[in-house]
Amino acid sequence: MTMTLIQPTATTVRYTVIDAALGRILLTSDGDHLTGLYLGDFDQIRERLATPGGVEPVADDELNVFAAAGEQLAEYFAGTRIEFDIPLAPKGTEFQRKVWQALTTIPYGATAGYGELAAWINRPSAARAVGAANGRNPISIIVPCHRVIGANGALTGYAWGEEKKRTLLDLEAAR
Repeated sequence: MTMTLIQPTATTVRYTVIDAALGRILLTSDGDHLTGLYLGDFDQIRERLATPGGVEPVADDELNVFAAAGEQLAEYFAGTRIEFDIPLAPKGTEFQRKVWQALTTIPYGATAGYGELAAWINRPSAARAVGAANGRNPISIIVPCHRVIGANGALTGYAWGEEKKRTLLDLEAAR
C-alpha cells in the first residue's frame, strides 16, 4: 500500500472520538484530510494539537473523512481490510514525512527494521533518525508504524504501548 501524504493547510483542527477494538481513538482533521489518529490521554493530545485557529469537536459523521476512517478501521479490526483509502495530511518535517511515506509501503502482515526504512529513503546511516520520526507518526495504524521492529526482530517502543503494538501485529498475522 502506498498513500500520498500531503502537508495540512487548515488552521483549525477538527476532532472526534470513536470506539474501536483497541479502545477509544481520537481522530483529527483539517476538514478534508485525516491529520491524526491517537490512542491514550485525549486531554493531553488536544492540548498538543492547539493551533491559532483552535481545536473544534465535531460528530464522527459530520466530516466524510471521519466517517470513512471509522468504517475502514472497523473493517481493519474485523480482519476484512488490509489497505486504507483515506486522504491523509500529517504535519511534520520533510524528513518525517518521507519516513511516514515509507511506512505506508510495508505490506499488511509484514514488518521492517529501522535500518531497512533508512535504506528505503536513501539514508542508510539514519536508522536512529528514522526511529525518532517513526515515533512521531501522528496517524497510527493507518500509517503503520506498528510494523517497524528492532534489527534483532524484537518489538521496540510504540507510542501507545507494546501491548497494543503486539495486538496489531497479531491481528495482521492471523489473517
